[in-house]
Amino acid sequence: MSDSPIHLHREHRITTITISRPPLNILDIPTIDRLGETIAELAADPELLVIILRGAGERAFSAGVAVQDHTPDRVGPMLDSLHGTIRRLRDLDAVTIAAVHGHCLGGGMELAMACDLVIASDDARFAVPEIELGCFPPVAAAMFPSRIGAGLTLDLALTGRMLTAEEAERLGLVTRRVSAGGLDAMVKEIAERIATRSAPVVRLTRKAVRAGRDLPFPEALAETERIYKEELLPLEDVEEGAAAFLEKRRPVWKHR
Repeated sequence: MSDSPIHLHREHRITTITISRPPLNILDIPTIDRLGETIAELAADPELLVIILRGAGERAFSAGVAVQDHTPDRVGPMLDSLHGTIRRLRDLDAVTIAAVHGHCLGGGMELAMACDLVIASDDARFAVPEIELGCFPPVAAAMFPSRIGAGLTLDLALTGRMLTAEEAERLGLVTRRVSAGGLDAMVKEIAERIATRSAPVVRLTRKAVRAGRDLPFPEALAETERIYKEELLPLEDVEEGAAAFLEKRRPVWKHR
């Protein structure tokens, strides 16, 4: 519907989700609920390979959760909705790309960091300023230490300081940084490149990396080896990839 805070655009195996509450794309509970429902619906689509998450307008990816939803009577439902949405986002088989410009704050930053790839324009600014409201960011507290260490996570959570796109890239929170006018082109290029690959191989690659993300190394290696032997090798596309390389031609994927 045109008045929905969440808009979808589909091109072949790529879907773009736009949070449309300009100017700052604040996440109130109905918006978070709808985003979670949308992600759940997309999870059921076996043809989908890439999901792009972005914010509408020129000023923000998302400036975070509505302050009105941090009140004692609303914060519980808000956290349940936001955390459920982020769990769904991280559990998707499709590759997720956050296209970040402008303000990316609080719950907005947590949403972006839950994506597999974070592509940010030079004007992007990141922060988890919940300390200003007398609270802390639960997703960041759970997710960031394994990525940037406990010390830097505490620095960001306790000071609420703002990171530039360059600083976020240097810390490893941003996958690629582009000029302010180049975000759309870069995200499109990455998404289309992924979408040309074998669909089951893309999904298994994401599954393997997710094991590396979530498990200690010995268990992660055992799981990635199992995925490779039991799920990847039986695919017809594995045979086609090797044949195409030896015959010096482009592979024709059967997606099975």
